[in-house]
Amino acid sequence: MVKCPRCGYENDSESLYCAKCTYLLKDPENNVKTTMKKRNNSWNMSIGKKIIVVIGIIVIAFLLFSFVYEHSQPSKNDTLNVVSDDGSNLQSSAYPYKAKIIYDGSWYSKMGDPNYLVSKSGWQTQSFTLDCASWDKVSVFAQKEDYGEGNLTVQILRDGKVVAENTTSEVFGSVSIEYN
Repeated sequence: MVKCPRCGYENDSESLYCAKCTYLLKDPENNVKTTMKKRNNSWNMSIGKKIIVVIGIIVIAFLLFSFVYEHSQPSKNDTLNVVSDDGSNLQSSAYPYKAKIIYDGSWYSKMGDPNYLVSKSGWQTQSFTLDCASWDKVSVFAQKEDYGEGNLTVQILRDGKVVAENTTSEVFGSVSIEYN
């Protein structure tokens, strides 16, 4: 008796085909069909090995993705935009205001739109372009940070012309001005 691998029906040992499902039981040379057994044995891996293979493929894909991602990003030096202003160039009319702090020592300031002040610290005379449009209110506060006896002068310039100015000579003195 030969059992059909497809339907499980018991056939005569002389049968070439299964009597129930017509599956080929013997090849033309009268050999017992073993291709199904060979195929099952060749792909018969344990579940643990299959899991390790899948995890290995995922890890390799992750490493490849992270390598490509890391090398496709610009460096920190490429993305850092540093803009400095020595006060000698006039800016376009989009940002017409500048703050100029005149002092021979160390100072601290806050400047810009009164609702969004930007803090700056510096040494000696410096000027800054303010991120304010022509219709915005502009505010500048500055304070001495040393025991200097000189004058601390704060100016607001619009299109290169002084529109507001204030001075103090007190030690650790502060100055505040607004313009609009």
